[in-house]
Amino acid sequence: MNRAALFDVDGTLVDSNALHVVAWWEGLRQGGHRIPTHAVHRAIGLPGEKLLDHLLGPDRDRSEDGRLSAAHDTVYGTWFERLRAFEGAADLLRTLAGGGWQVVLVTSAKDRELKALRAALDADDAIAATATSDDVAEGKPAPDPIEHALSLVGASAEQAVFVGDSVWDMKAARHAGVVPVGLLCGGLPRADLRQAGAVAVYDDPADLLHHLGTAPFATVGAGGAGEAGATREGGAG
Repeated sequence: MNRAALFDVDGTLVDSNALHVVAWWEGLRQGGHRIPTHAVHRAIGLPGEKLLDHLLGPDRDRSEDGRLSAAHDTVYGTWFERLRAFEGAADLLRTLAGGGWQVVLVTSAKDRELKALRAALDADDAIAATATSDDVAEGKPAPDPIEHALSLVGASAEQAVFVGDSVWDMKAARHAGVVPVGLLCGGLPRADLRQAGAVAVYDDPADLLHHLGTAPFATVGAGGAGEAGATREGGAG
């Protein structure tokens, strides 16, 4: 049995969502778009093109997409050295890897950004593989990134759990037939994650680690469907 523990990175393992919100808000402002930060926040987790579709509409002038994305990258890049992993993130990955899980990062980040996130996480010894949006035809909430992640470690959807902080993460996991687990540290309400398909929701990586024995990892690892983990959740939420 090859079990896969799949993890989003931004807002799930590394405290970066607020920085992405500001960087996208500023990039959009430079392009003449007045988008409120709360709308940007709810779009975080989508790959760049889909994020712009969500915020500006699919019929927008796509010729400016590259400029908007570059503006985001420039602003966000100024914070690379200040990125910090959430408490318990590295311990969670190492605990799962030590228990026989294949840990795979599933992220829209790439190149310098991904390198900075992995440096902040400082858990490369526990990571078996990384799947990025560049590897697939369509990013979250499509199932493609998760299906690609599973193929990297030879795991089936029935023996996998995906942990993320956005509704896009939960929807992608559901579409791929993988058990979705939500974390609140990305800034979205518990109800949003539940409505998007999360079977269990925890405060942050440390909270999930504390409840690992009753989380969906326990039931999937034992050959169950993972739903039993939803009966107990960490945090006050």
